[in-house]
Amino acid sequence: MKNKFRYRLFLGIIILSLSSCSVFHKGKKETIEDFDQFYNRFHSDPAFQMSRINFPIRGKMIDGDNEKTWTKSNWALLKVKIYDVDKKKYKVSYKKTEKSFVEKFWLENSGFSSEYIFEVIDNKWMLVYALDVNI
Repeated sequence: MKNKFRYRLFLGIIILSLSSCSVFHKGKKETIEDFDQFYNRFHSDPAFQMSRINFPIRGKMIDGDNEKTWTKSNWALLKVKIYDVDKKKYKVSYKKTEKSFVEKFWLENSGFSSEYIFEVIDNKWMLVYALDVNI
C-alpha cells in the first residue's frame, strides 16, 4: 500500500513538474532589443558596432570608378546618427518598422549618397546593408 502511494505521489510530482515547465516555456516571449538603445550604442561604441555587422555585408562602397565590397578592414565607423545629420546641407530620409530601419542621406545633384539598412536578426539589431556612393 505504501509503495502504491509513493508511486502515485512520485508520478503526480513528475506530471506536475513537466506541465509547469511547458507553461513557463510557452509564456516566456523573446523580446526584440530596443532600437533606440541599440542605435545610440552602435554610433558611440566602435567594438559594439563591429559586433553588429556580419562581414561581408550587402552593398558597396563606390568612389568614382572604384567599387569595393565592405570588409572589416575597409569599414569606416559610423559616428553620426541620421537624426544628427545637417539637414540644411543634406537631404535625409529614414523609415522604421518593427524589424527594420532604413536611413538615407544625400547631396542633391552631387553624386554623393549613403544608405544603411538595419534589421532584426535573432532579436538583435544588425547592420545588414551599406551603400556609399561618391561619383
